[in-house]
Amino acid sequence: MIERARLHAALGDPVRLAIVEDLVASDRTSKELASRYGIASNLLAHHLDVLETVGLIERLASSGDRRRRYLRLRRGPLARLGIVTTRPVGPALFVCSANSARSQLAAALWRSRTGCPATSAGTHPAAQINPEAIEAGRRIGLDLGNQAPRSLGPDETAEIVVSVCDQAHEEIAPEPSWWHWSVPDPVEVGTPAAFDAALAELQRRIEILIEHQGAA
Repeated sequence: MIERARLHAALGDPVRLAIVEDLVASDRTSKELASRYGIASNLLAHHLDVLETVGLIERLASSGDRRRRYLRLRRGPLARLGIVTTRPVGPALFVCSANSARSQLAAALWRSRTGCPATSAGTHPAAQINPEAIEAGRRIGLDLGNQAPRSLGPDETAEIVVSVCDQAHEEIAPEPSWWHWSVPDPVEVGTPAAFDAALAELQRRIEILIEHQGAA
């Protein structure tokens, strides 16, 4: 009961509620949030401290610019309050640096789980899809065999654009409406377990977004 009261109090402020609703779909840096809501950094820091204290957000170090920290929503407390954390889905474009693993897997998952079209691209595309990504997809029934890495076009967009790579997100200066998912690069580790973990994180994010779509 006390925990629920603390959560309700944290969400009772309009700015904090807006931040939480924003983080449903996308990880954000403090700088991005301050720009989106037009609030001073010291006031934003207060709001983030409140949300972190009640366990609603966590901070992740960027795998690109190590000085940056991404804020990610922790959905467990919201679920205990019965709050639905979904977003409308549609055609999507997934972006990472090499377009050889995470963005390819995310697009395949999106097509499979939502039934909506999805493509992927890279800021510095590799020569081919990483074989471990192909195998990780195959283990859950996804076929990447007919795909190939490609470069992100200068004006390319979609109804939903998601960067799944910190390095790419920090390089492309994304539109404010774009989403970002801070997913560790499995290629750096190179093990099947690393690719399975990246795929599981992508699947978790997609399924949370759509889990109540049918009932909406």
